[in-house]
Amino acid sequence: MKNTYDVIIIGGGVIGSAISYELAKLGITDVVVLEKSYFASGSTGRCGAGVRQQWGLKFNALLAKKSVEIFETLSDELGMDIEFRQGGYLVLAHTEKQVEQFEKNIALQNSLGIPSRFVSKQEAKEICPPINTDAFIAATYCPTDGHANPFLTNYAYIRAGERLGVECRRYTEVVDIIVENGAVKGVVLANGDKLYAPVVVNAAGPWSREVAQMAGVDIPTHSERHQILVTEPLAPLFDTMVISFQIGIYVQQVPHGSFVMGIGEKEQPSHDISSTWQFLEHITHELLNILPIMAKVRVVRQWAGSYNKTPDAAPILGEHPQVKGFFLAVGFSGHGFMLAPMTGRVMAQLIAGREPEIDVSPLSVERFERGELIIEPSVVG
Repeated sequence: MKNTYDVIIIGGGVIGSAISYELAKLGITDVVVLEKSYFASGSTGRCGAGVRQQWGLKFNALLAKKSVEIFETLSDELGMDIEFRQGGYLVLAHTEKQVEQFEKNIALQNSLGIPSRFVSKQEAKEICPPINTDAFIAATYCPTDGHANPFLTNYAYIRAGERLGVECRRYTEVVDIIVENGAVKGVVLANGDKLYAPVVVNAAGPWSREVAQMAGVDIPTHSERHQILVTEPLAPLFDTMVISFQIGIYVQQVPHGSFVMGIGEKEQPSHDISSTWQFLEHITHELLNILPIMAKVRVVRQWAGSYNKTPDAAPILGEHPQVKGFFLAVGFSGHGFMLAPMTGRVMAQLIAGREPEIDVSPLSVERFERGELIIEPSVVG
C-alpha cells in the first residue's frame, strides 16, 4: 500500500475533508485523509449545522461570508445535495449593552457586504410567528444565513476529493507524528505502519491538542461537551434560526419538520459526550420563555458533541512556527461547520504556498504567546 504523500491530513470531519478537496482543486492530489472512525463521526456529525455571518470580528465575519458564498453553489460543485437552505438567523438582544454591541456588529457586517439589519419586534414576529416578543428588547436578522446537512456536506467533500485523486482512509488512527530537525516527516499509525509527507495537517477537532502534542508542541485548545436535542416533526412554523448569545440558546426547524436546538452550559474540559437530564431541564426552561408554543412538543432524542475551544473563541489557522510543515486548522469553538468551506480554501492556499484570499495571520497560534487574543463577542456558550 502507498506510504508516501505530499500532504497528510489528520481528521476526516468537514474541516479536513474541505482542505483535502481544495488542495486537489489546486492540483495537489497526492493527499491522504486519515480518520480514526467513520467520516463525520466527531464534532461534524454532532453539530447543529447552522451557518451565520453575524459576527463581531472581521476575520470571523469574512470567513463566514465567503463560506456562505461557497455553500450557495456547493451542492452543484460537489455533485451532491447538501440540503443548504437560507432561512436566515434571528439574533435576540436582551440588554441595552447587547444592543450597543449589535450596532457595532451590524456596521462591520454591512461594511463587508453582509445584509444584516436590525428588525422591529413586529418584523421579528413576522419572521418567526410563534416568538414571544416580551422575551427580548431588540433583534437583528440576516436573510442569507442558513443551515445545511452536516453528514451530506462532509460526505460530499470526501467523495469529490476522491474523484480528484485524494485518498481517504477510514478507521485509520494516527498515534504519533514523525518530526526530525524541526520539520514533520510523516505519521505513525496504530497498526505500526508509517506514512511519510513533508506536510501534516492537524484537523482533528476535539483531539487537536493531543495531535499537536504528538508533534512535540502544545496548543491552547480544550474540548468540552455541548448537548443538542431533536423533537418530533411538526408542520412548518418558521424557517429562521432563533439564537441568543446571552442565554446561549439556538433553535431551528429543519426541512423534515423536527426542531433542533441546543444551549450552552458550564462544562469542564473533557471528552465526555454523554447526555444528561439536567440539559433537558435547562433548555426547556429557557426555550419556553422564547417560544411558548413548544410546551407540548415531544422530544425524540438528545445527544452531545464537543466544542474544541480556544481562549478567545477564534480558530487557530496556519503553520506552527516551531515545526515546519505542521499546519493547524483547529479550535473553532463550536463554529467549524459554518466556517469550513472558506477555511478549507484558505488552508489549501497556505499549504500550497499561495497568497490566501483572506489574511488569517492574526489567527496564528503565536497570538497567544504575544497576548494578542482576538475576543469574539458573538458566540453561544
